[in-house]
Amino acid sequence: MNYDKNLYQLSFNDLHGHRLSIQLDIAQPNPQGQKLFLPAWIPGSYLLRDFSRQIESIQAFSNGNPITINKTANHEWLCAPCKGPLTISYVVYAWDLSVRSAHIDDSHAFFNGTSVFLGVEGQEQQPCLVHLERPATKPDWKVYTSLPEATAYPAAAKRHDFGLYEAPNYDALIDHPFEIGTPQYIQFTAYGASHELVFTGTAPALDLERIADDVKRICEAQIALFEPESKYVPFLDSSDRYVFMTMVTADGYGGLEHRSSTALMAPRSGLPTLSADKTKKTKGYLDFLGLVSHEYFHTWNVKRIKPAAFAPYDLLRENHTKLLWVFEGFTSYYDELMLWRSGVIDQSTFLKRQADNLNAVMRTGGRYKQSTAESSFDTWTRFYKQDENSPNALVSYYSKGALVALALDLHIQHHSQNQYSLDDVMRLMWQRYGRDFYTKQAIGVPENAMPALILEATGVDTSELIHRYAEGREDPPLVDLFALHDIILQKKPTSTTPSLDVRLKQNQQDVELATVYENGAAHLAGLSAGDVVVAINGLRVQSASQLEQLLGTYPMGSQVECHVFRRDELRTYKVTIQPSIIESFEFINHHESD
Repeated sequence: MNYDKNLYQLSFNDLHGHRLSIQLDIAQPNPQGQKLFLPAWIPGSYLLRDFSRQIESIQAFSNGNPITINKTANHEWLCAPCKGPLTISYVVYAWDLSVRSAHIDDSHAFFNGTSVFLGVEGQEQQPCLVHLERPATKPDWKVYTSLPEATAYPAAAKRHDFGLYEAPNYDALIDHPFEIGTPQYIQFTAYGASHELVFTGTAPALDLERIADDVKRICEAQIALFEPESKYVPFLDSSDRYVFMTMVTADGYGGLEHRSSTALMAPRSGLPTLSADKTKKTKGYLDFLGLVSHEYFHTWNVKRIKPAAFAPYDLLRENHTKLLWVFEGFTSYYDELMLWRSGVIDQSTFLKRQADNLNAVMRTGGRYKQSTAESSFDTWTRFYKQDENSPNALVSYYSKGALVALALDLHIQHHSQNQYSLDDVMRLMWQRYGRDFYTKQAIGVPENAMPALILEATGVDTSELIHRYAEGREDPPLVDLFALHDIILQKKPTSTTPSLDVRLKQNQQDVELATVYENGAAHLAGLSAGDVVVAINGLRVQSASQLEQLLGTYPMGSQVECHVFRRDELRTYKVTIQPSIIESFEFINHHESD
């Protein structure tokens, strides 16, 4: 095939070996020597992933003759000068079962463009074509992606079929993942826009109609938030559909946003089946819907409304910003708020889930050592590289960022006599920075812009709150803020159950200390993360519940001997029994208003 645009031809000729063969035809290479690159990270997951390490082989040709190609950096190559078109042939190993990379076997193929499509330096703004070749052994496979079909070409793919697809530039090319195989599928429309739900993996008797109904309500609530009058759907600037791609596994969980789609991973136990009680939503199902809501909200907040540091992305190195507490934290707040506004949950359930998030943050002593702004900046080296001490050393810009957003929303509503809310801030950011991002402008939110933006949108000064709770390390005063709205949030009574103040991990019959919380009973006694608890006062421990039961037989203030293996060494520590040092909160006597 000869085209005047750069063409990527993908062949799935080694499914058992998890390999993807790509031929890149560059119509007009740099005659001085063409430079190529592969992104070092994928937007939305802030860690250098070094995707180039999965390129097993690479060759270059021009007019059928071999051309020298040398790797010049971790993620970059240089081809020798040539005349005429340049062909790059390379093989990618794809066996990462995650939302970030690529995973191929004889049951399906999933890939993100950042793992697969080499970039042509100097031609990033040029249109690109992708030709998918059907595997000879998979006549029933279909293609699910938000990347538009190349309708101007004879080889254009038909909907859900192999063939030719087109992207307006490289940034768009890598922002439309593909799911290929025989997944469970359902489609719905939200304000006239097509949405597809795709579930790959074993999920017996999945209630697709129920899921589609709930997701539709969430999507429409979000569209109405940003465009209350026009109901304009944002992804129409890059596709005619939105695709939710879910990989169903035993225990996986996560998501990664794209401009017109999202890749999700969810445990099958959290998805509703046809036999499930349709009047009830389990926590697992609400967690899945919250994940869907979170990634869909990113269609506005971070895929189009971006921090200035991401406009544009530098795909070969870290892109630092202190604003992830806005782009991930606000999104984490709104993902739950949209469940309530859409009617998927009631207000009491919303408040309960807010309390759960608050209590999770209260378990992390690292919030006294790191602000959400600092956590945002350090995400490349700390948040995505967590270890056993991370709860004591850092704070999540997702979870505490959501609490900051909640505090700002309550503060704005109260001080504007309920005339304004955080919604008005999001709509201002959308109109100024997001709505035309891919069509007319490509600017992002400046690092210090939030206080002024909130003041402009609502007339409420929040600079002190942002300084103390987002840029500083104080806990937002949610008890007082909720009280202003006649909602009682109070500290739970101190538990009478003894606690080691640890997070446990069960490995068959071994009870391991996964995290030892700072200044708790285990820490003060000398226990460490990684220790395996084998006995309390000579009685064997085989499960977390048994450990809790044994501790509960002793009065507060008493001392017990805790026998542990540290590596292969048996040690004994004297632990003073005490209540947990971790505070927790709950909403009291709150009922739905009429």
